[in-house]
Amino acid sequence: MDNYIITYPMGDVKRRFMEILATRMKELRLASGLRQIDVAQALGIGIPTYCRYEYGQREPSPTTLVKMAKLYQVSADYLLGLTD
Repeated sequence: MDNYIITYPMGDVKRRFMEILATRMKELRLASGLRQIDVAQALGIGIPTYCRYEYGQREPSPTTLVKMAKLYQVSADYLLGLTD
């Protein structure tokens, strides 16, 4: 009997979550009237790091994701696109 490994395009799934997160981060920031520097300071991270999150170039840690959710008073599920 042959063994087969089933693979899934997880890169595509992760990329989609990152796109949703980046879009929602920017929308929430603008709706709150905040600048990128304001959010970076509130999260305790550097401006370049925050910008990479908002541009979808870097994935925030779970701790940072929770801080973002608290800052904008939304759920982490919302930020990740799991709920509307």
